[in-house]
Amino acid sequence: MPLRSLISLYAALIAVAIGYSVSGQTGPAPNQAHPIRKASDLIRRQEPVKIDQSLLKEITPDNVHVVVSLTKQRAYLMTGDQIVIDSPISSGKRGHSTPSGQMRVLEKAPNHYSSLYGDFVDGSGHVVRAGVSARIDAAPSGTHFVGAPMKRFMRLTEDGVGMHVGILPGYPASHGCIRMPADGAKLFYDNVKVGTPVAVGDY
Repeated sequence: MPLRSLISLYAALIAVAIGYSVSGQTGPAPNQAHPIRKASDLIRRQEPVKIDQSLLKEITPDNVHVVVSLTKQRAYLMTGDQIVIDSPISSGKRGHSTPSGQMRVLEKAPNHYSSLYGDFVDGSGHVVRAGVSARIDAAPSGTHFVGAPMKRFMRLTEDGVGMHVGILPGYPASHGCIRMPADGAKLFYDNVKVGTPVAVGDY
């Protein structure tokens, strides 16, 4: 084929390729809208509380212990090496990590309130500033601090870390405590006592 014909053929092929690309057929159109994801879609769903009903009938606060897996974001109420209750949790976020180690339940309080984290409210009980730290934040004029509720609180450390009812977004999000769903927290609370061993770590 003559050189001039080859050049003409290559030019035609290039023109076709450019036209195909510009037409948008090689990818999404520049103005194509992407659906906005709901906030709930961004929360990683955790498996719900699991209960071995036959074991639950056999246990007492004297023959159980608790294992908390920070890597799996699960808490286990156990008797011997058998899992009685398996519950999702949310442990401490970066900068507020949940302490690891061998602990014991130091206190049980059905309606505990945080002495450190909560809201500033006015005299009528209206929240003026939410999610504050009593240690860091200054109360606006005319307000006072109200601690965040921590229902079914099981204290693990002297400085306030414990297990309690809380929001579970599917990842570590607390200020150090171990948050649990309401049903899981009740089951643990009802079946442990002050002195129950608790192991927290990367199990």
